Amino acid sequence: MLNSQGIKGPPYRFIHGNSKEIVKMKKEALSKPIGLTHDMCPKLQPHHYSWINRYGKNYVFWDGVRAQLVISETELVKEVLKNSEKIYPKKKNSIYTSKLTGNGLPSIEGEKWVRQRKLANYVFHGESLKNMTPAVIASVETMIKKWKGQEGKEIEVFKEFRLLTSEVISRTAFGSSYLEGEKIFDMLKRLSIVVGRNFFNPSIPLINKLWKPADLLESEKLAKGIQDCVMKIVKKREDRVVNGEADSLGNDFLGLLVHAYRDSDNKNKISLEDLVDECKTFYLAGQETVNSLLAWTVLLLAIHGDWQERARSEVIQIFGNQNPHLEGISKLKIMTMIINETLRLYNPLTAIVREVGREVRLGKLVLPANIDLLVPQVALHHDPHLWGDDVHLFKPERFAEGIARATKYNSAAYLPFGLGPRSCVGMTFATTETKIALSMILQRYTISLSPAYVHSPMIIITVQPQHGIQITLESLHKDA
Repeated sequence: MLNSQGIKGPPYRFIHGNSKEIVKMKKEALSKPIGLTHDMCPKLQPHHYSWINRYGKNYVFWDGVRAQLVISETELVKEVLKNSEKIYPKKKNSIYTSKLTGNGLPSIEGEKWVRQRKLANYVFHGESLKNMTPAVIASVETMIKKWKGQEGKEIEVFKEFRLLTSEVISRTAFGSSYLEGEKIFDMLKRLSIVVGRNFFNPSIPLINKLWKPADLLESEKLAKGIQDCVMKIVKKREDRVVNGEADSLGNDFLGLLVHAYRDSDNKNKISLEDLVDECKTFYLAGQETVNSLLAWTVLLLAIHGDWQERARSEVIQIFGNQNPHLEGISKLKIMTMIINETLRLYNPLTAIVREVGREVRLGKLVLPANIDLLVPQVALHHDPHLWGDDVHLFKPERFAEGIARATKYNSAAYLPFGLGPRSCVGMTFATTETKIALSMILQRYTISLSPAYVHSPMIIITVQPQHGIQITLESLHKDA
């Protein structure tokens, strides 16, 4: 049906589809060293890079036995993600991904999604965001204290920011310390690696019921371990109310979830499974994405000293040597441009997938039901037709007049947090946390890239540096 409309793609291979080819291309890309380039598509998604060049902006490939239509024409992308007719639901999780996020906010549909999105909106906007700022500042202060005496020595910031973002999400969403969530983060990290390893392995449900591979057994064990840890934190929260140590379950994300779990009104009530899945999703999303964004931003500032200097001047002009505050954060124009450009070049997530719910017309195409649609964010963010010939260069000035005017095409050319009703609920929180951390670092240090740094971005759920990011810090206040 798609071929007859001019849509081509690599030929289908029995059971595996194109999965084996993709795995081979990705392994090859990962094994090759690249210079300090920001041209990410051949490295992160060599299959999309190769097939878009060969078959055009829209092409079809096979994920196991399932057809996936890749769309990189912005008008089509916009229509799919806006999903005004409710024709393009989220793709159902694979057997491995379901262990990672279960039926958390990114996966669910319908009334359940509306109810749980409302909870999340409440936590990550307005007054709630203001109340989280002191916890973010305290977490960054803890990290910076550790750096005292490390001036001139090499620091691996991806690891540092992993601890920082874990601490922030623990404090702000779960009212606990990193130590309480440490086991959860460790298990989520191990589970992410298992999921990444099996991302292109076709899953055959009947065979998996009869014989479970070692990775599936491990993922089930880790998922159960995470559930047990979450339930311990929930029980501790409930016990404090029962024992009179606290007069409510709290207004943070965990408090609202427990409240909804205990709600006597079935319309608002969530199941135990929902509670655990939402916790997993927020531990993962709140930590992984900000960790990735912070690390790549620091790398780009270390390479581009001129922009580092401009960002520092702005921070000092707005905050002096005081801690950041929300009112000032909204005035950080240069830093916003830098973060937007980092998200364009090194977006934490690399693709958005939807299903086609029924036969439908999309642009000039007629699509059959029950195929998947894939929007390759990396390809869109690195498309010279959308961004110009300097597409692979770090140029924050692209965003000087905001996101809408950064490209001569529509908003679907730039999708760091998705688009439409399913865009990321934690977007404001993630950028606010990043701005606070960067402001506090720039007030104290100049950042240089270590000669030991090897540039090799890779995907493990998010875009991560394969060998870490090594920098050196020089204190701006020698007596500090």
